[in-house]
Amino acid sequence: MSASFVATSQPYTPAATGSNAAAMDSSESCASLGLQMGVDSALLLNGQKAVTIVHNGTPYRLQATKLGKLILTK
Repeated sequence: MSASFVATSQPYTPAATGSNAAAMDSSESCASLGLQMGVDSALLLNGQKAVTIVHNGTPYRLQATKLGKLILTK
């Protein structure tokens, strides 16, 4: 796991319906709409079983299990 990479993606936003549809068409940000941003795990794992994520200088290991679960360890 010596390779490092930066994954970027569009923020995750659920399909807008009703009054949210108009808001999504405006220039408002996801945060101002109360929507959470997310990154697909496939982008982080990049075809690997596990990757190292450094947060505040501390490395963490993100691992996908055979059952499709994720494990984050310090």
